[in-house]
Amino acid sequence: MVFVLMAIVGLFSGIVGALIGLGGGVILVPSLLFLGTAVAFFPELSPQKIVGLSVIMMIFTGLSSTLSYMKVRTVDYRSGFIFFIGSAPGTILGAFANKGLDLPSFNLYFGILLVLLAVLLLVRDKLKTVHWFVERGKKRTFVDKQNKEYVYGYPIWFALLLTFFIGFASGLFGIGGGSMIVPAMILLFLFPPHVAIGTSMFMVFLSSIVNSITHISLGNVPWIYTLAVVPSAYIGAKIGARLNKRLHSDTLVVILRIALLILGLRSIYEGLFSS
Repeated sequence: MVFVLMAIVGLFSGIVGALIGLGGGVILVPSLLFLGTAVAFFPELSPQKIVGLSVIMMIFTGLSSTLSYMKVRTVDYRSGFIFFIGSAPGTILGAFANKGLDLPSFNLYFGILLVLLAVLLLVRDKLKTVHWFVERGKKRTFVDKQNKEYVYGYPIWFALLLTFFIGFASGLFGIGGGSMIVPAMILLFLFPPHVAIGTSMFMVFLSSIVNSITHISLGNVPWIYTLAVVPSAYIGAKIGARLNKRLHSDTLVVILRIALLILGLRSIYEGLFSS
């Protein structure tokens, strides 16, 4: 029963993660925290073990969805490598910082982060200062299926600094960085949503390899559960990437906003209630 439940959560995490570029960890981590505490299906899984399981899963969801997005040419490889270079040191530091978090604190900080991201996306059209970054970086263009042209860009120094902090949060919470880098790319660098998601999954794949090495060394990976989560999440990522191709860019932003808000509020509630 536990393995079936793990597989279902993994499948859903893969679908949603690839659909809106979250990597899947932002779904898997709060779902397993909820099932492990409120329903007590696997109370032996600490937040550290859940994060370890999440980062292993994201290697495969990142690979699966990246291969799909490569086919439709919505992966900006140059940006993905730059973001990875900035995030890799942060993921290592975040993984070590994860050892000091208890469950209520983990839930509370995780929830605050997600709600903040959702609010930023909600007011993104009113934020006029984002053009500052584009004007000071190398500009690129992209035309979507609706023939809408996007001009985006960023200063490399700022991208490295930003992704370092994103990497730290990724290592700390096991969420792959996609839930933060996608809003940042859309809000600050004016990336087209489809390109932001494809590039995010490429970065998630690369950074999850580094992240997983650190968590493995810390003994945070419950290997038996990866047998249920990894295959189902890989399949889910394929499904999510296919769904992504059929949706309008604005629809993807709405889905991302709602998902982050719901998960964030639930996590805050759990953090406050458990403390």
